[in-house]
Amino acid sequence: MPRTNFDMLLEAGCHFGHLRRKWNPAMAPYIFMERNGIHIIDLHKTVVKIDEAAEALKQIAKSGKKILFVATKKQAKSIVEEKATSINMPYVIERWPGGMLTNFPTIRKAVKKMATIDKLIADGTYANLSKRELLQVTRQRAKLEKNLGSISDLTRLPSALFVVDVMKENIAVKEARRLGIPVFGIVDTNSNPDDIDFVIPANDDAKDSIDVILTACCAAIAEGLEERKAEKADEKAAAEQNEEAAEPRPMRQRRARKEAAPVVEEPAAEEPVAEAPAAPAEEDAPAAE
Repeated sequence: MPRTNFDMLLEAGCHFGHLRRKWNPAMAPYIFMERNGIHIIDLHKTVVKIDEAAEALKQIAKSGKKILFVATKKQAKSIVEEKATSINMPYVIERWPGGMLTNFPTIRKAVKKMATIDKLIADGTYANLSKRELLQVTRQRAKLEKNLGSISDLTRLPSALFVVDVMKENIAVKEARRLGIPVFGIVDTNSNPDDIDFVIPANDDAKDSIDVILTACCAAIAEGLEERKAEKADEKAAAEQNEEAAEPRPMRQRRARKEAAPVVEEPAAEEPVAEAPAAPAEEDAPAAE
């Protein structure tokens, strides 16, 4: 698993916190010092926390479960969309729909509505609608796609939540806590880390900072998915071997003999030889008088 080092985080500006007057005292263990009225985050602890979070995310992905990424702030949207799409995980980058986790069946109905509209458009059911009605349906479909299109494959509650800026996404964090879903979060010096299961103390406002942390975490998830794929292939091979071993011995022997028997090519059929035409009979010589 690729590890994030101190220099990478320093270059990305992960160590810059908020102004001292905006700090949350619960973040004191992760603050290294204060400089010019700004708190500096201890990147040595950040490195350790990233490794812990990455290992936990890897195990979740290896077990075949989904991780939901949440980031509705402008500077994090494109990064989260790119990283989550690369590992085929659901994400929310628009407004967090209230009750998305606690009222998940209702959200699933809205997602299914998109599929229903697509089906009705494809089979020509909406062909007889007026232009105005068709425009309304199209706009409704576009709105659903914008807000819920990224979670269309999420058929059940996610097993974990990864949040960028836990202060801004506090509703999502509260819903996850209520349902017992573990929360991974990039936590800045102005946020409360007590509600986060896996705290990653870092700057949650800079694009480079968000990028370097998400890159490390998504690489761990991708590695977990690869290991899961390899394990499935091994299990399939072992199952086939067990089936062969469970086969009765006479049947195994007959099959082995059949496979080992040389293939004898049949000789090509000889073409029939055409018989030469019979010579014409000689006429009898005239008898001597």
